[in-house]
Amino acid sequence: MSSFQLNLNPLKEPLGFIKVLEWIASIFAFATCGGFKGKTEIQVSCDKGAENKTITATFGYPFRLNEASFQAPQGVNVCHVNWKNYVLIGDYSSSAQFYVTFAVFVFLYCIAALLLYVGYTNLYRDNRKLPMTDFVITIVATFLWLVSTSAWAKALTDIKTATGPSIVQELKPCSVQGTLCQFVSVTSMGSLNVSVIFGFLNMILWGGNAWFVYKETSFHSPSNTTSQGGIPPPTGI
Repeated sequence: MSSFQLNLNPLKEPLGFIKVLEWIASIFAFATCGGFKGKTEIQVSCDKGAENKTITATFGYPFRLNEASFQAPQGVNVCHVNWKNYVLIGDYSSSAQFYVTFAVFVFLYCIAALLLYVGYTNLYRDNRKLPMTDFVITIVATFLWLVSTSAWAKALTDIKTATGPSIVQELKPCSVQGTLCQFVSVTSMGSLNVSVIFGFLNMILWGGNAWFVYKETSFHSPSNTTSQGGIPPPTGI
């Protein structure tokens, strides 16, 4: 195995430059989703003219909403109801965790690939298996970006519904005569929308980069070992 020799030229070419973009995009993908914290608030009053009290349900990644219980203000009895027994509806952890976990693996793979590109350029150029492995991983990653992002986008739509005004209709105490519940607000999910955008952006980047990785494989540039004494020609990395 050749020794590490720093060569930044691959970063100036599409193969290396796009890999840097993939690395950056993967960071935004898992950070915007995995770092989210939010809450939904409902105002409750028991009698006409009584002061409204606000109950709050806090939720966040990995979006197990069925574990997010409502909380009344500390020391306040709101309509003689133990609001901790009432939770949001739905468990979207599988889609969220799949998306974030995959993005983290992509982040780590990009680091490894970049180290190979800039530190072991000759090894990557002369070894048939490395470009082929890189190409297969690129194709698989493109497909998984499509699957994980689509699943997460659907889950996000359901999360918005489950934490929105419709939650009032699902709370049993709010259906009791004399109890009036009014939806107040829910934390903006702009960062989660951004995570979906970066998911599809990653899919486009990996799909586009597949061509440049393919150009490094023996399928596109078969080695001419007989005419060049067993040394494969450089393919432009």
